[in-house]
Amino acid sequence: MKETLSVVVLAICLGGCANIPERSPLPLELANVAQIPGIEYARQWADESPQIVENWMDWSPEAIKQAFPAAYGTKHDYLALSGGGSNGAFGAGLLTGWTVAGDRPEFLIVTGVSTGALIAPFAFLGPDYDDELRAVYTEIDTEDILEFRRPIAALSGDSIATADPLRHLVSTYVNSDMIARIADEHARGRRLMVVTTNIDASRPVAWNIGEIAASDSPDKVTLIHDVLIASASIPVAFPPVMFEVEADGQRYDEMHVDGGVESQVYLYPLGLDLRKLTERLDVMSSPNVYIIRNGYLKDKPEIIERDILSIGIRAIDTMMSNLVTADLYRIFIQSKRDGLEFHLTYLPDSFEMQSDEIIDREYMNGLFELGYEMAVKGLDWQRAPPGYDTSQSQAKQN
Repeated sequence: MKETLSVVVLAICLGGCANIPERSPLPLELANVAQIPGIEYARQWADESPQIVENWMDWSPEAIKQAFPAAYGTKHDYLALSGGGSNGAFGAGLLTGWTVAGDRPEFLIVTGVSTGALIAPFAFLGPDYDDELRAVYTEIDTEDILEFRRPIAALSGDSIATADPLRHLVSTYVNSDMIARIADEHARGRRLMVVTTNIDASRPVAWNIGEIAASDSPDKVTLIHDVLIASASIPVAFPPVMFEVEADGQRYDEMHVDGGVESQVYLYPLGLDLRKLTERLDVMSSPNVYIIRNGYLKDKPEIIERDILSIGIRAIDTMMSNLVTADLYRIFIQSKRDGLEFHLTYLPDSFEMQSDEIIDREYMNGLFELGYEMAVKGLDWQRAPPGYDTSQSQAKQN
């Protein structure tokens, strides 16, 4: 991860002129009405309540049950997968070990950001895809993710590397058969959401992967690949992903980058009235939300060299770490307000392997095995975000 940040900071310092295709950018005043052609509910702003939920709130119980059989009158378990680069191997190992432990639930909702977005389709479809998930996070190297451009091309373009290898990897595993399985689960009422950042609007976007998979669009497979790649495309290191959208009868483009720019962990927007939603779905008991943080909660202290790259990398690491904490508190507040049971796990400080490579196979295998063993032995879920005193909260309630 730090290797990636190094090249990002270097590219920012060097600058350069643009030599990339011209855009047809969506006018900012049309941002709220633009849609993916042919798929009305392909995505929504991740920071506001989705209109599609409001549309069925007044349906009869029979109609809701028919439309959402997996969600109606059942126990709800939600999974949120964070960003974290190659540390995603930890989450991949944890999910695989959780299967072996025998108590891994079928998640009604799975959300993913950045590397969490790449894990999310496998987590959504469950143990049948554990072998593929293991392969993705233990059998790859740097050249399977990116290809560095020549220096002149990097300085005159929109990134220092291409995402062609990552696209090949995604298309190999997230194939038509897998997408058909996602569509089937979507029809049952389960939801798979992936977050990107609309860099023009400077807002997070939550993509409904199941809705896209279930559509009649001839471009749905490519669109899903684009979304997954966009969510993991660290700005400057990777090129942004351009999406064709339609507004007022005209076609435009939107520029999307890594979802982690806006949010490292995402569950649902604060404006969504989940209590009302779960009442309409006649949910059994309190829903559980499980958060897998693909990384440490806080960066470990270390002496930083007095040079521009070291300082820049450490500053970026610190900002991202603080963003994770803010996201965890936001989800915790949502859980308290909406009656969810909060569960959090993360990479323990005891893990001391290090890597200076973007993708280090030995390092990722170590992470995978750690997550696997933690899950097999039984996960000790944290019931609050870091620094929150649950004893004082309970005392106030009593």
